[in-house]
Amino acid sequence: MNYDNILTTVSNGITTITINRPKKLNALNRDTIKELHYGFDAADKDRNTKVIIITGSGEKAFVAGADISEFADFDVKAGDKLAAKGHELLFDFVENLKTPVIAAVNGFALGGGLELAMASHFRIASTNAKMGLPETSLGLIPGYGGTQRLPQLVGKGRAMEMIMTATMIDANQALNYGLINHVVAQDELLPFAEKLAGKIMRNSSVAIGKAIKAINANYKDGKDGYKVEITQFGKCFGTEDFVEGTTAFLEKRKADFPGK
Repeated sequence: MNYDNILTTVSNGITTITINRPKKLNALNRDTIKELHYGFDAADKDRNTKVIIITGSGEKAFVAGADISEFADFDVKAGDKLAAKGHELLFDFVENLKTPVIAAVNGFALGGGLELAMASHFRIASTNAKMGLPETSLGLIPGYGGTQRLPQLVGKGRAMEMIMTATMIDANQALNYGLINHVVAQDELLPFAEKLAGKIMRNSSVAIGKAIKAINANYKDGKDGYKVEITQFGKCFGTEDFVEGTTAFLEKRKADFPGK
């Protein structure tokens, strides 16, 4: 599929999706959200893709927020629909993919950009990264999952402060908060993400998909995460990856998982 706002590359089991609107600091508009949906969906369905990396083009921004010009004149109904559609197409969609998603935050990750990073399964950042949810400075609140995922990652008090003050934090503070997993120099960001992807790819992609489902269940209302874990654990025993993994262990060799 041809895209206007994103770039995709596939190499050695990794699909890298790059948001490519550098003149807009990679801000998310409706077309970009749709393209990201299709890009993530295609990567998740590609049996050769074991890990997805999401990043932004250039050296200034991962995603510097949403494209405010698109919704400045919206009413209540339109605003509600905007948030609901965004959750469906991108943010909830990414969180629930079976293929692990690493956000490589290469600069500003504000508003919808930070929300996209938080919807990813984990995050790494360059030393120049800045993160925040500035929506209250516009008379809004985060609408793409920020009020839910930020407290899950950094705790209620810190999330309240970040959202109420609408201020940015730097990469080291984000690391201290637990918002990101690693901080590296900008020129090392994608190589480091690829190194982490390589470690992931040594393991069973089927098991990883089931682990994602079980972990996410802990954060969903009405879900008993322990029960989901039990079910997903049991399903692992019916996979070819389980047979290969246990056989390789007993034979004292490296597993060659078929991904089934």
